[in-house]
Amino acid sequence: MEATIVTILALLFLSFVALGVYATVKVAKAAKRGVDRTLDQARRTVEDTTLRAKSFGQAGVAAELAKLRLSLRGSMRATQDALQAGAVEDASLRESLDLFARLSAHGRELDEDLKRLEREPDKAYVAGQLPALAERTERITGSADALRQAARDRARRFAEDDLETLSAQIDVETGALRHWTTTDGRDGREAAAGAEAAQPAWYESTPAPQERPRAGETPQAITAPDPRATPYPWEKTARPESAG
Repeated sequence: MEATIVTILALLFLSFVALGVYATVKVAKAAKRGVDRTLDQARRTVEDTTLRAKSFGQAGVAAELAKLRLSLRGSMRATQDALQAGAVEDASLRESLDLFARLSAHGRELDEDLKRLEREPDKAYVAGQLPALAERTERITGSADALRQAARDRARRFAEDDLETLSAQIDVETGALRHWTTTDGRDGREAAAGAEAAQPAWYESTPAPQERPRAGETPQAITAPDPRATPYPWEKTARPESAG
């Protein structure tokens, strides 16, 4: 019996240790991914800032190469963000993400070529390669822009369709909530007219019978009741005046 209890306690201890190790590894991996993501973002920011400085502060082939890299990186990054955000709600964009992954391979290859040419000392050779590099950049960025714009147009169209359907449902609901407009406006008047038509002809012409005074009583004048005699519920009762 004691051996069984010791075995169970040992198993529980080992389970807690394994769980602790697993949680520690998961937290460490998540922290590493966060650090890597921060470093990548910082590196991209530094590279973009450097390229902008080269495109505005320098002239010749160096500035042209910097402009091509900026155009390529900006277009690809914007398209990636748009497709990834849209794929969360629209599963049909998964195929577009696959196409963009293939396009990204060509984009990375072009960016590496442009980066190598930035270190090329023969500026005449670089100038001769610029037309072909500009054409490649335009083809890649044009395809990326087409994917991004199509995804945004699709999302905008879905939003417009959803808004149109919602507006129609709201119109139906507001009509149902205002059902008294039809009932009171038309049916109510028709009901009142039908009630008046159903009354006999003598209903309006025959006066109401009056109670005759008893013998020996003096007829009293018809007067309105004193409103002070029947106070409203929210009125305070008047305080009786002192006899003195």
